[in-house]
Amino acid sequence: MGKLDGRVALITGGARGQGAAAARAFVAEGAKVVLGDILDDPGKRLADELGDAATYVHLDVRRAEDWTAAVAAAKAAYGKLDALVNNAGVVDIGSVEEMAPEAFMQVVEVNQLGVFLGMQAVVPALREAGGGSIVNISSVDGLMGLKYLSAYCASKFAVVGMTKVAAMELGPDGIRVNAVCPGVIRTEMTEDLHEMQVKWLHRTLPLRRFGEADETASVVLFLTSDDSSYVTGTEVVVDGGWIAGHLTP
Repeated sequence: MGKLDGRVALITGGARGQGAAAARAFVAEGAKVVLGDILDDPGKRLADELGDAATYVHLDVRRAEDWTAAVAAAKAAYGKLDALVNNAGVVDIGSVEEMAPEAFMQVVEVNQLGVFLGMQAVVPALREAGGGSIVNISSVDGLMGLKYLSAYCASKFAVVGMTKVAAMELGPDGIRVNAVCPGVIRTEMTEDLHEMQVKWLHRTLPLRRFGEADETASVVLFLTSDDSSYVTGTEVVVDGGWIAGHLTP
């Protein structure tokens, strides 16, 4: 038996990277998954790869109406919804002094508002299912500051805060809400790191390597499954020791 047999999960940013890794892990453990993304082609390809266990929906997490449609699609395809993985996210780089407000708000709208709208949209369906799990993907940058990432850090700190509030509000309904805080994970988002940054990170991270998307997915799976039945309102760090401290290069 799989750890998620009979469960139905909506995963945002599900077309690639950490979202796709979570989708594959969930299906391997018996779940049905709804892949929400704005990247239609890779999203549809992944759904085709996963077969009857997956369906793709176009989902802009900034739009409440897209969320409504995604929840409806999950119920239409699989009859219910048990879990949400709020994985969609973007990053933009700029100093506090120079970053344009429009750029700042674009990050906040996806990373922060998108998480809020997602939780809001799925609560009725999770209640109907008798409870469930919400996993919000934050970041180590939701626990500490990093130069030139004011918008990203602000949004990811907010995800941790919203996770704790939602866990308090939804716990009586049997809905658990947790956050995952990845460090540097090898995905499309980290492909543009400068060679010097990569070398520095490899020398200073305690585990001396980047994480893999599957390593984050295994934690998301744990928080969605009954293995974490008494875990809610917390954040799990998956960072190779990043916030524990840096080794001397």
